[in-house]
Amino acid sequence: MKTLSALIAAAVLLGGIQLFHGGTGDSAANEPAPSNTYRLVANGDEAACAVSRGAEVSDGLSLLSVAPACRRLLPGIEQAKFWREQTDGSVAFSANGIDPIVTFSIADGNGYESYAPATPLLSLAATGGLKSED
Repeated sequence: MKTLSALIAAAVLLGGIQLFHGGTGDSAANEPAPSNTYRLVANGDEAACAVSRGAEVSDGLSLLSVAPACRRLLPGIEQAKFWREQTDGSVAFSANGIDPIVTFSIADGNGYESYAPATPLLSLAATGGLKSED
């Protein structure tokens, strides 16, 4: 009888652990994937353009699509073809995958703020898959 009680207690304990871990895994699986579509804005201006992070090419390096309208915010940025994510979380856009045109650091909230070049200050915010204005 004691053995049966011990087996039942063990089954309940394992079932509880499985339920707890299964619930955590399910909720993580149900979380939305990080956005690959961003809205680029200069100095809080109303002008904005769309930026999309594409397929990963190598570790930390992904393809990048920059709308032609982004040239209004930072001339030359429309030439960027690569998104490079550094180990510190910063992100650089480049035409060749190496030399940055603009570099962003993680900002408060869901996005990035540029620090190089120093002007104009650019913000890059995830749009969550919403259609961009440009």
